[in-house]
Amino acid sequence: MKKLALLAGLLLAAPLNFAQELTIAAAADLQFAMFDIGARFQKESGTPVKLLYGSSGNFAQQIQNGAPFDMFFSANLDYPKHLEAAGLTEPGTFYEYAKGKLVLWVPNESKLDLAAGLRALLNPAVHKIAIANPQHAPYGKAAVAALQQEKIYDQVKDKLVLGENISQAASFITSGAADAGLVALSLALSPNMKDRGRYFQIPSGDYPAIEQACVILRSSKNQAAARKFLDFLKTPAAKEVLRDYGFDIPEK
Repeated sequence: MKKLALLAGLLLAAPLNFAQELTIAAAADLQFAMFDIGARFQKESGTPVKLLYGSSGNFAQQIQNGAPFDMFFSANLDYPKHLEAAGLTEPGTFYEYAKGKLVLWVPNESKLDLAAGLRALLNPAVHKIAIANPQHAPYGKAAVAALQQEKIYDQVKDKLVLGENISQAASFITSGAADAGLVALSLALSPNMKDRGRYFQIPSGDYPAIEQACVILRSSKNQAAARKFLDFLKTPAAKEVLRDYGFDIPEK
């Protein structure tokens, strides 16, 4: 009994080293890249990482309503800048980490000639075209802009089916619920899609730049781990993962 009491005392006196979980709200185009980065960070730091994916606009609204995230990765600069202006982020943590790219994707069995670019969507065989909801998803806004730039938006707008985010839009095509779609290159290169279809990369000048940034939230209870993750994101290893999924990395 004395030995058990002594052991219990030692356990109570010993410092607890349980790492607090880091919760990250990330734009849906990061689903696979961030999984790889998060796994590497967790292995190196011992800090568990919980990743949540969705549309940037929805996450920004949730953060304004008090959602308990530690970090926010947006598919554009506007949402984190608005949160910063509202005093909801940690000063000096705004970081532009990547630039996304938009592609037209079709499954392997599709007969569409992608050499025609977006005009391939005028083919009568195309009945449904998946895009992310432009009301709150940056890739959706980019898709609409690209269709307008090609001057075919009015001809195809009634065929558009809207995903809540770019990941859901991609799932519409892979499941057969849509014939084609405008999705993130990072998803087209993912294990879920890369061997299941073909894509045409839309010229970057045809839509507003999909510049992406992250912030640490002032409400975070895990500031130290969040700053370590931000530092890790700036390492060559993390940047290489993003490049592998088709993102451009800002030179600065």
